[in-house]
Amino acid sequence: MTLAEENYLKAIYHLEQQFPKGVSTNALAEEMKTKASSATDMVKKLAEKNMLTHIPYQGATLSDAGRDYAVNVIRRHRLWEVFLVEKLNFTWDEVHEVAEHLEHIQSDKLIDELDAFLGHPTNDPHGDPIPDKAGNFKHIEKIVLAKAEVGATYKCVGVDDSSSKFLKYLDSNKIALGTVITINHKEPFDNSIKISLENSEIVVSQSVAKNLYVKKV
Repeated sequence: MTLAEENYLKAIYHLEQQFPKGVSTNALAEEMKTKASSATDMVKKLAEKNMLTHIPYQGATLSDAGRDYAVNVIRRHRLWEVFLVEKLNFTWDEVHEVAEHLEHIQSDKLIDELDAFLGHPTNDPHGDPIPDKAGNFKHIEKIVLAKAEVGATYKCVGVDDSSSKFLKYLDSNKIALGTVITINHKEPFDNSIKISLENSEIVVSQSVAKNLYVKKV
């Protein structure tokens, strides 16, 4: 599999969470930031390799082999992110781009040894679950902050937006994995939320609240 093919498999895997009946070439092209014609060509290539099935006007769906391959790429990516943060002192807003390159190193032994070296972590620095060697994910009970109850207390367990800008915003407000958050008020006008942290009270916008995962404590 080429680097591009691996990236497309991973993209289709993530898009299937939104489009379980089939991922359109337009949605895939948007995700990959490319032309629809390029996405169509790649879908044909992957179908020829039995990595997916494509039904006209319905979209692409990963085969078992394609899904296994995509999960393996995700496993590599998230393990490298843990390594970069824990062993090389990268911050959580720096690791994604570097891990995008490292995930394409195709050595099962390297990844197995990396997994063991790190102590078999179950979550990456952004709170996303790391699949084990068999492709199994540890399920995490979580909701987005936007759906949290006023008066309740939660712990930050992940982010939906792993962009550097968003993570730096969280850092500037001292919000990280494990941060305890109490919901003080929801503003009906713009759906902003007033929250209490350990030593401060801040207001976060709806866009922030939709991209921060929390778990009730």
